[in-house]
Amino acid sequence: MSSPPPNLDANLAVALDALLTEQSVTRAAARLQTSPAAMSRTLARLRRALRDPLLVRAGQRMVPTPRAEALRDEAGAVVRRLEALLAPSGGIDPAALRRTFTVQTADLVGAAVTPGLTRLARQRAPGVSLRVLAEEWEAGPALRDGRIDLEIGAIDHVDPETCVEELVTLRMAAGVRAGHPLTEGTLTAARLAAAEHVAVSRRGRFTGPLDTALAAQGLSRRVSAVLPGHLAAMMLAAAENVVCLVPTALPGEPSSRLSDAAHALGLRLLEIPLPLPPLTIGMAWHPRHSVDGAHQWLRDAVRHVLRPTREE
Repeated sequence: MSSPPPNLDANLAVALDALLTEQSVTRAAARLQTSPAAMSRTLARLRRALRDPLLVRAGQRMVPTPRAEALRDEAGAVVRRLEALLAPSGGIDPAALRRTFTVQTADLVGAAVTPGLTRLARQRAPGVSLRVLAEEWEAGPALRDGRIDLEIGAIDHVDPETCVEELVTLRMAAGVRAGHPLTEGTLTAARLAAAEHVAVSRRGRFTGPLDTALAAQGLSRRVSAVLPGHLAAMMLAAAENVVCLVPTALPGEPSSRLSDAAHALGLRLLEIPLPLPPLTIGMAWHPRHSVDGAHQWLRDAVRHVLRPTREE
């Protein structure tokens, strides 16, 4: 009956490569930062496992046996493969990427980020494609299940393990068309409340933080329409005398790309004379992607697009 296979481990392969390369127990021990005694015990294990002396004394030095000579190149190749297998993931070459990323975001954020992302992909990673989805799924489960790679927007309800990074903090402004009565004179809370408004809510809600701030002043507004996305609300405000809320940069900060659509539609952005909570835009991803080089490229690209420098 044949004997059971030897119980080998990766350390034995590394030791074998060192011994056959150095042809010296002392030098092999120094190479692997261990003691000569420990290396002698390892050589004994290798001799028993391979049933060959491997290294034999020839005067003042040790020489390899024919079996050792035959194993030398193969042992080195195995160690190199082990090193490549167990080495931390290195940087990637964006030009070599072949990947489709699925990003979930609101319409306004998608309109703000997609041109910059596709431009970066065209310039640096031509094999990358983007699939941008509306906010259809709850972010946590969709990220965990792999239905989406990245969520971009106002990140609130996520699973505990989800990674979240804040990108930019904005404030809300009142967007109106040129010639709207609110563009004349000082905008007061009372004048803002008296104007006709369009609200944005995927759930069809008529009220939000602006209504809370107005109520604190004893005021209320009339919302004539509720739309599911900011782009539709902006288009309505560009055509009619209604007010829509538009995210814009904080005072003293560079212009935000989330205001680009409003400017393209010719909207005037008026400062709201009420304390409203800031809007923080962030991105969320599942931790399994944290060290993935391709996903790191995507997150870097999103940072570049949504965190413009003052020179941009």
